[in-house]
Amino acid sequence: MSSITRFNESLVSHQTFVLIGIPGMQEKNSWVAFPLFVLYALTLLGNITILYVIKIDQSLHEPMYFFLCMLACSDLGLCISTMPTMLGVYWFDSREIPLNACISQMFFIHTFQWIESGILVAMALDRSIAIRHPLRYRSLLPNSAIVKIGIVVFSRGLCVIFPIPFLIKRLPFCQSNVLSHSYCLHQDAMKLACADTRVNVLYGLTVVISSLGLDVVSILVSYILILRTVLSIATRKACLKALNTCVAHISAILIFYIPMIGTSMAHRFGRTFPPLSTC
Repeated sequence: MSSITRFNESLVSHQTFVLIGIPGMQEKNSWVAFPLFVLYALTLLGNITILYVIKIDQSLHEPMYFFLCMLACSDLGLCISTMPTMLGVYWFDSREIPLNACISQMFFIHTFQWIESGILVAMALDRSIAIRHPLRYRSLLPNSAIVKIGIVVFSRGLCVIFPIPFLIKRLPFCQSNVLSHSYCLHQDAMKLACADTRVNVLYGLTVVISSLGLDVVSILVSYILILRTVLSIATRKACLKALNTCVAHISAILIFYIPMIGTSMAHRFGRTFPPLSTC
């Protein structure tokens, strides 16, 4: 591509994106606004309550609850990252978002996603140690180890997503600027670029395989070890009691990974669906 062509593309490159509500149901956004606000309020209240209760109750100062605090913090971060634009679209029909604001939002959304994924792995490790080595649980997971795990999880989330803003910023957007959601995602914005996005695709694929794939495998291995230990327990009552401690964590895993994988599949194979009309 010649320098003149690149210059011309840079002149017409969009500096704003258009957000939408539920595809095909934009005229009903006002009906979704109030339930969405209630859902956000409950999410904020629930996570803040978890943090407050664990802070004031000394008996909850255990590794499992410390990891739960980390999960609540990451969930709050993810909620706060998506809330401004979603409420703006549904409440005020404010659909335009500047390019830099969109890039910032996608950075925080993806960062908190990977932090949350890392915390779920840490919680699986915690449950594995608690069930397999109950007498050595506190010695194997002292507070210093929990702090180090938290730092590693947070640092990994930042490092994995750090290149994303630069990979998006370099792309020209000279065709459609209508996104598929009411918030910004890397894979969504990337599809609107009128330039070669192979670097973005390869980096995203590498991140998914090396990070998400590793997280899922680690969780599966942890639960295989847990099941082996639980099945070796003699009494049925003790077996059920051990498994009950994992129910909340398994629910959190399903709630987190199923939408995340579903969104990824929709963006990867969604090209067969009819395009969204411009606003």
